Amino acid sequence: MTGERDDSVARAFREELFADYLAFERGLSARTMEAYGRDVARLIGYLSDRGIVRPDDVTRVELRDYVYSLKDRGLAPTSIRRALSSMRAYFAFLLEEEVIKTDPTEQIESPRVWRTLPGVLSMRETERLLEAPELSDPLCWRNRAVLELLYATGMRVSELTGLPLHGVDLEDRTCLVYGKGAKERLVPFGRAARRALMRYLRDVRPELERGRGEAMFFLSARGRPLTRMAVWTIVRKARDRAGIERPVSPHTLRHSCATHLLEGGADLAAVQELLGHVDIATTEIYTHVDREYVHEMHRTHHPRG
Repeated sequence: MTGERDDSVARAFREELFADYLAFERGLSARTMEAYGRDVARLIGYLSDRGIVRPDDVTRVELRDYVYSLKDRGLAPTSIRRALSSMRAYFAFLLEEEVIKTDPTEQIESPRVWRTLPGVLSMRETERLLEAPELSDPLCWRNRAVLELLYATGMRVSELTGLPLHGVDLEDRTCLVYGKGAKERLVPFGRAARRALMRYLRDVRPELERGRGEAMFFLSARGRPLTRMAVWTIVRKARDRAGIERPVSPHTLRHSCATHLLEGGADLAAVQELLGHVDIATTEIYTHVDREYVHEMHRTHHPRG
């Protein structure tokens, strides 16, 4: 019965006609045709296992998940790129044959994007990083406030250095962030960040500001607005003290904030709003980071991983 089902699915997807298309329309070599044929057969099998038995029922979501599944199975980026080429050629064929009306492969990302997936800290690494500033350092609570706020809000380093003094509401635990394109958004932060911000405002900032009326929230040791480079230095020194060997930047805290929220069950649209992404597709990258993290934990810790 399963063979009959597979044959009917193959016919619905015009699998045999696709081979003719590759030979006569595309003029591909026998070896390339064989590889494309395997790729498409694997794709059709994947879709069939998920109850999709007609080409016009295939959406970008299923194809994106299929490509992710190839990555999760350990296929090399070169193999996935070829599978993508096969997929695009196949749906171009279906479109030309008028089997489908729209091409679902549009906007499917390439594996080259994955090589630049953001680095993410584990929860334990994050805690070590946030607690790294030494209490003996006069700027401890400023540095702790910088780290806590970056992680709590996921804001960009430029948004943090541009944060005005009036933009932070400790009572409501929110801050007014000026993002890309001068767009404003109200971003919440938690109790841990609030404690660090209060200590900074009470014990450190008055000494740095020295009554000069500086309008920026975070100030340097000389009482001037904190620079992007200074924030990078704060993060780098915290990383060194925390004993984290891989690279960590302010953007790592932004990525970690988003990923930890999604791991905890946060809604994707809420994370999009928090990070200030115009397109939710930009936020969706973190769902893949989450999947990568889970698989890495399985490979590392499962006895048969």
